[in-house]
Amino acid sequence: MNVGAHVSISGSRVSSDDETPPYDDIRNAIPRQLAFGGNCGQIFTTSPQVWAQPDIGDDAAAGFREKTDEKLEGPWVIHTSYLVNLCTPKEDLRRKSTESMQAELDAAEKLGVPYVNVHLGAHTGAGVESGLDNAASVIDDLDVPDDVQILIESDAGSGTKLGGEFSHLAGVIDRTDTEIGICIDTAHTLVAGNDLTTPESVDETVGRFDDEVGLEYLEYIHLNDSKHDVGTHKDEHAHIGEGYIGEDGMKAIVNHPDLRDLPFALETPTEDGRGFAWNVKKVKELREE
Repeated sequence: MNVGAHVSISGSRVSSDDETPPYDDIRNAIPRQLAFGGNCGQIFTTSPQVWAQPDIGDDAAAGFREKTDEKLEGPWVIHTSYLVNLCTPKEDLRRKSTESMQAELDAAEKLGVPYVNVHLGAHTGAGVESGLDNAASVIDDLDVPDDVQILIESDAGSGTKLGGEFSHLAGVIDRTDTEIGICIDTAHTLVAGNDLTTPESVDETVGRFDDEVGLEYLEYIHLNDSKHDVGTHKDEHAHIGEGYIGEDGMKAIVNHPDLRDLPFALETPTEDGRGFAWNVKKVKELREE
């Protein structure tokens, strides 16, 4: 089973056997992932709250690739800055988003990471169709390395943000000449209006995704429970099995025949004395052989 967490590259340690050096370094992601019990996962290459370019030296990149091959089983995915907006009609924001995306794609190639994950963003009044046109146009303006794939992440769907409906994901795929994939976030999918609380509802939702988008495009899953119910469009993650998806829904997701072989990255909270290690262990307990 490929399961892990979204880990920081900061120098702070999470356990006594963590080999993390006391400074920010991309190599810190590997011992941190292992400390959480993960074998794949997600990273930011730089702060997601500002327009900043990844700064990864050749030695750090080589070390990251070497230790990933040696210690981990599943693939990493890079999550882009939260400021990136592919759907924007604003030229300045489009330019910044394009530059940021290109920098992350180049970093992924340097690190040997196969995926770069991004939200579609918001059309801010331009309309759904124009927003999807804008997103596809940005994607096709990028120089995507041969061994890297852009993943469009499903969204909670509040306001003018796109990605909450499966038709939005399919719309971008249809519009672009680039071979993109999809990352489904289970919490986002639930609050966007898709029931994932029982084996039957998971099967129905997976079937609709296949009909509208195509399971062949699904490459990664952000495995998160939700603090809010179906259709609320509120994005707040919960511990695995303790939110509105619940144990029955989570168990059905991680064991579904169309999903179980995909990599799972957790973005669950650190609260109530529990963090990623607890949640990774919980996922493994829910997995059936």
